[in-house]
Amino acid sequence: MVIGVMSLGKSFSVGDDVVYPAHGVGTIIAEENQIVAGNDVDLYVISFVKDKMTLRVPKTRASKIGLRHLSSEDQIDSAIQILKTKAKVSKGMWSKRAQEYETKINSGSIIAIAEVLRDLHKNVDESDRSYSEKIIYDLAMNRLVNEYSVSMSLDRDEAQNKILSILNYAR
Repeated sequence: MVIGVMSLGKSFSVGDDVVYPAHGVGTIIAEENQIVAGNDVDLYVISFVKDKMTLRVPKTRASKIGLRHLSSEDQIDSAIQILKTKAKVSKGMWSKRAQEYETKINSGSIIAIAEVLRDLHKNVDESDRSYSEKIIYDLAMNRLVNEYSVSMSLDRDEAQNKILSILNYAR
């Protein structure tokens, strides 16, 4: 039995792997109805196993917050192509660039995440990278690896090795 809802052309069902922009890849494990402030609210219950977290998202807000299905094979291919391009040299204050990178990562767009990963990978071996740059790089890597591995039915380590080999070849 498929339980779903249409929301701006998006239908989500129990068992679907989805991307929640601020947390990455999760699985809809249930649908619930709760009374919140006297109102009936239909919710998706999303499990993020890796983070040991469960999130409840109101169905009516799902599209507004950017909940989406996993990227298509074409979108994955586009992200991989971005990883193969030369890193964009960013000038200016790190704090402003860091904020831009975090905004891209939290957009949930696999293309934007690939851009962040590509641009920060150029300094991956430098010991003088800042702590915050390492954190942002790791976050972008984890988000891309998680979606790539689930979308392409790969083991997480295999997915990460493929992404790293693409990034290292492009350097």
